[in-house]
Amino acid sequence: MTQTKTKVTYTKNIGFRKKLNQKVDDYFESNHIAKRDNLAMYGKTVLILGWVIGAWTFIIFGQSGLWIKSIACIVLGLGIAAIGFSVGHDANHGGYSNHKSVNYLIGLIYDVAGISSFLWRFRHNYLHHTYTNILDHDVDIYGDGLVRMTPYLERRWYHKFQHIYVNFIYMLLPFYWSFGDIQIILFKRKYHNHIIPIKVKDIFILLTGKVVWLWLFIGLPILLGYAPIQVIIGFSIVYMTHGVMVGNVFSLAHVLEPAQFIEPHPQSNQVDDEWAITQIKTTVDFAPKNALINWYVGGLNYQVVHHLFPNICHIHYPKIAPIIAEVCAEFNIQYNVYPSLLEALVANYRFLKSLGSDNEANLNLINS
Repeated sequence: MTQTKTKVTYTKNIGFRKKLNQKVDDYFESNHIAKRDNLAMYGKTVLILGWVIGAWTFIIFGQSGLWIKSIACIVLGLGIAAIGFSVGHDANHGGYSNHKSVNYLIGLIYDVAGISSFLWRFRHNYLHHTYTNILDHDVDIYGDGLVRMTPYLERRWYHKFQHIYVNFIYMLLPFYWSFGDIQIILFKRKYHNHIIPIKVKDIFILLTGKVVWLWLFIGLPILLGYAPIQVIIGFSIVYMTHGVMVGNVFSLAHVLEPAQFIEPHPQSNQVDDEWAITQIKTTVDFAPKNALINWYVGGLNYQVVHHLFPNICHIHYPKIAPIIAEVCAEFNIQYNVYPSLLEALVANYRFLKSLGSDNEANLNLINS
């Protein structure tokens, strides 16, 4: 059963979040560490932006052959994903800087890359983080019916193949988001039944961002003499690479066992749990000791940490995770972690296959 009401409430408060917040605050205060505005994050920003600008410049102005430039398009796509994981993600969560204006300006990088920062903040910061793994509220698990990411979504015959075709869907995500943004902000103006508070400024910035994005990636290359078909192919390689990376990283956090799926009580629309505890139950960390993955995905392999402290810069996540594990043990709450990327990937595709089959006996459901 799916929900149509827009207000879901969490009815319990056993003191878990209060205790956790206190311990994390104590960590920063006792070590005299700033939660945001960190030199390490500034350096990472420069490095990733240099990666993206360098790859884009090489593709547009370099003299190499098309095959080399095709490889460079993959490199650019990986770089744009890195911006999304690290720089833009922290900024749009308010976790990059203590200054709202800095977060806002850095967050506009999303618009230049083709994704509305305004709509992203609404569907991700508000809907996904508030209603994690609740169908008709958490837009990220809906999949427009093409991919069945929750057992509460109706199964279609083609879902039995979704573990095979899911990466082709991921490839199309950036195009879907980019042009879907226009439909949402100009016409639909809501996600499910959640009305988006849109201002004229938001429409202007979104449309301006689309123009700049299309100029940088399509208009300018054609003006410089590239054939339209070459531009479209290169553009597709860049954003299909981006889509595969983003789609998989999200799924590894929420669409696999033992992540749980929540259905609020149908009459009261309440969840009989504490919000912070549901974040742990619906979320999974992966590869926490892999420094390269942690750097590239902006700490999103510490997804539990991110959901509990989204406004803290991700460079601190490896230090916060043990604190969360300690408090979870104190409250007898299971903190779910896959030790490696491979194990998480296997679990994710196994879970997608299970969701597409007739056997859901072992799926983790929470009915309030």
